[in-house]
Amino acid sequence: MKTDSTKLLQDLAAYVLGDSDKPLCVKKAAEMIRAERGYRWVGIYKVTRGECVILAGTGEEPPTYRRFPVTQGLCGTVVESQETLVVPDVQKDARYLPTFWTTRSEIVVPIVQQSKKRVGGIIDVESDKVNAFTDDDQDFLEHAAGLLAQAICAPKKKHHAPAG
Repeated sequence: MKTDSTKLLQDLAAYVLGDSDKPLCVKKAAEMIRAERGYRWVGIYKVTRGECVILAGTGEEPPTYRRFPVTQGLCGTVVESQETLVVPDVQKDARYLPTFWTTRSEIVVPIVQQSKKRVGGIIDVESDKVNAFTDDDQDFLEHAAGLLAQAICAPKKKHHAPAG
């Protein structure tokens, strides 16, 4: 992996583990990942109640589908397989569910909830170029997914009133 990406992963870990505002944290994490590699778009989804629901996406334009069943699209394939999926040309893959009509290639990385050994979320990265993603991108994004598992899959902390 590129050494400068190692620094970003360290920064991402510190940010994710230290931030208590999870929605803002996930948005910032998506932006950090996008900026590090110059990706066109990064979306972070939570898998909940049989759906993939977007928590954060980069840029101003929302994806076509903000939520969809886990049985659909490339993201659904990743939820089922629990493995990263790289699609060099989405126009040649019947499973593709368009996020943006200009997307040509995509990489989808599972965010695995280790305690339950299930996919709790997904990082979806899209490019307007065919064959945009390398093994190095996959390695980087899988490391980022491991860090994001804390923010996406960790149970919500319960606040208890002080005894008294």
